[in-house]
Amino acid sequence: MRKVIGIGETILDILFKNEQPTAAVPGGSAFNGLISLGRAGLDVTFISEVGNDRVGKNILNFMKENGVNSKHVCVYPESKSPISLAFLNEKNDAEYEFYKDYPNLRLDVELPEVNADDIVMFGSFYAVSPLLRDKMKELLDKARDKGAIIYYDVNFRSTHKNDAIKLLPTILENFEYASIVRGSGEDFDNMFGLTDPDAVYNHKVGFYCPRFICTNGGDEICLRTSAISKNYAVPQLETVSTIGAGDNFNAGVIYGILKNDIRRSDLDKLSEADWDKIIASGIAFGGNVCTSLDNYISKEFAASL
Repeated sequence: MRKVIGIGETILDILFKNEQPTAAVPGGSAFNGLISLGRAGLDVTFISEVGNDRVGKNILNFMKENGVNSKHVCVYPESKSPISLAFLNEKNDAEYEFYKDYPNLRLDVELPEVNADDIVMFGSFYAVSPLLRDKMKELLDKARDKGAIIYYDVNFRSTHKNDAIKLLPTILENFEYASIVRGSGEDFDNMFGLTDPDAVYNHKVGFYCPRFICTNGGDEICLRTSAISKNYAVPQLETVSTIGAGDNFNAGVIYGILKNDIRRSDLDKLSEADWDKIIASGIAFGGNVCTSLDNYISKEFAASL
């Protein structure tokens, strides 16, 4: 069975509406998508780190309950698990404040086995952090050498905008590792000062990775490959929270790739119809997560797949 291996942070998201806490849910960009894929019955492994505290124990239990292998999660004995405060506005989009207490030695954990056509997912600041780069490159080199599909979710927040020039060599190296690059218009504006998907693909991404997906919140999704240029409409939904929408779009794309038995060697020759199925799966996952305060697809949606 092909595996999905993700690497990223775990964090407890405390959600606020009208300045009052309304929910607390385990989160993290890669984490959210992997929980959904675990609920969907896939073989899922997560590489991450938590503190040796009540929050960390709850997160590890939550992973186990949702079918995500936590063997490669590092538990720091002297540090607390990270927390984020997510303030939902009238559109139910979130603004974040983060509280983190990491030790100097990060990700001191053995990497899982990677096989041909497994899917390795990485992204966010985790993917460009100098403190984590050695371990990140170790995983990406392993994935590339073994013939895995590497999915890069850029997820470059405005808080790191001032570091974009300094991080550019690492970002471009990530593009080169990637089999598929996915980001939002906001990500590319923060990184490059560009929002037009064609400009991003033609001038920044396409040279390194020929498969590019650009999302724009509830607006259309743009797919660009060496052979296909297509935009997809996104159904308008009554949202409860948009936290995890992009993360679960990623999960849906990965689910679509696995469900349709697409291998790494197939990526260059995917037809428009193949991509239609993959993007539709991404839209379905991303849409479902917006209908609740959870950061992942519902168990009912997972059972219906």
